[in-house]
Amino acid sequence: MGQKVSPIGFRTGITLGWQSTWFATKADYGNFLVEDQKIRRYVDSRFNRRMPKGAVAKIEVIRTRNEVKVTLHSARPGVVIGPRGGEVDRLREELEEMTGRKVAVNVIEIKEPDLNATLVAESIAEQLSKRASFRRTMKQYCELAMNAGAKGVKIICAGRLAGSEMARRETQKLGSIPLHTLDANVDYAVATSRTTYGAIGVKAWIYKGKFGEEIEQSRPTRRRRPPRRISTGPRDKGGVKKTVPVQDSQSTAKAHAAASPAEPDSGESNNTKAGVKNGNDAEKS
Repeated sequence: MGQKVSPIGFRTGITLGWQSTWFATKADYGNFLVEDQKIRRYVDSRFNRRMPKGAVAKIEVIRTRNEVKVTLHSARPGVVIGPRGGEVDRLREELEEMTGRKVAVNVIEIKEPDLNATLVAESIAEQLSKRASFRRTMKQYCELAMNAGAKGVKIICAGRLAGSEMARRETQKLGSIPLHTLDANVDYAVATSRTTYGAIGVKAWIYKGKFGEEIEQSRPTRRRRPPRRISTGPRDKGGVKKTVPVQDSQSTAKAHAAASPAEPDSGESNNTKAGVKNGNDAEKS
């Protein structure tokens, strides 16, 4: 126990499917394998290394007798598809020219990019190439993944961090990462940041829970704003203005009504005054 192994290869064929699905004879196996690698490298260089970036995290290849089906999992499908599907059509024509076979391209949207290890690792590598602080960047993406619903995140950066002379390794971890549990859905990815002082490697593990369990999207709770206060003018002995909370119009009206009782009608008040005056005159006489 304790030996390092790729979580993707550890689960492929057991709980995860293969990224290339096809059958070939012994003579064609090597050619198909090299062809799949060419397709992946071409799509990665086109949508992940050029602007605007399409954020393609996964490329699946399915071969039939006469057709090659390429499925792209992207966080920005609009960039991959292009206006009126122009980018997809151009990509299909280029892949057909490369492979010499009929190619069908499908695009699937990644709804939660913060839970995809490939996109997280690539984003951290891009930030490091822009001379961002590696500690702050690692902590930021760990918190984003946990807020998106992950149960555990681990990120490791290795190399000449911050341009130091001696290469070292830094680790940021939140939650739990069960590496030896086959039933655990752990996503893993590796990315490389090309900087002026050398290459920095980035590894990302994201634990999403057990297979078959849906991740509950965490909704941020809104904090209630405290009541606004206004100054009343006079100051106390410390020289600080006295403040009172602003009341609603309804509560203010109720307070005024309670403080000043309702006055009687004008007709009743005049009659009462006249009756008192007549009684006094009768006593005098």
